[in-house]
Amino acid sequence: MLGPLTNTIHGVFDFTWPMLIISVVVLVSLRVSYLVKNHEHFVLYKEFFMLIFVVYTLCLFQVVTFQDDISWSSNNFVPFREILRYNMGSRLFFKNVVGNLILFMPYGFFVSYYLKNLKPYLTIFLTVIASFSIESVQMVIGRVFDIDDILLNILGGYLGYLVYYFLGKIGNILPKVFKSVWFLNIFSILLFVGFIVLLL
Repeated sequence: MLGPLTNTIHGVFDFTWPMLIISVVVLVSLRVSYLVKNHEHFVLYKEFFMLIFVVYTLCLFQVVTFQDDISWSSNNFVPFREILRYNMGSRLFFKNVVGNLILFMPYGFFVSYYLKNLKPYLTIFLTVIASFSIESVQMVIGRVFDIDDILLNILGGYLGYLVYYFLGKIGNILPKVFKSVWFLNIFSILLFVGFIVLLL
């Protein structure tokens, strides 16, 4: 069932990997230089998290401005028209509906994390701004404006907020060892390795 979604994720990384390598090298070298020059304390999991957020934003930009063959499509200003057009479980359903949800889940999570936001309203508001900006730019550069993409992005951002919220609740009841810097550093390394294995 997740085959089409996995293929879509692999497809995204097939055309973003050059930008990812260059961006990571530039960002890491700049950040390490900044920390060394200013004698600031290095905390692996925080640096890793910041890097993932910046790389996610760059990937988001590349995905939404990618010029694919969309001559068959046109602007959609009618809510749910495009969402209901796809057969549930089809390749296009996973790519266009589930894909738009997943695309903005990290955004909702990162916004909530960095703003320490415990209420959904600000996350939803910022997701609306980001998604509306993307759809408007897509219309100008020859792609299409789709109100359903905005609705799906908002839902994805809200789901990202929920992940942040519930992880916070779980974190509050965990033993202190799971909140220690060394544990979070090891956990972030394992996540990174798991992510790389997933892409291979």
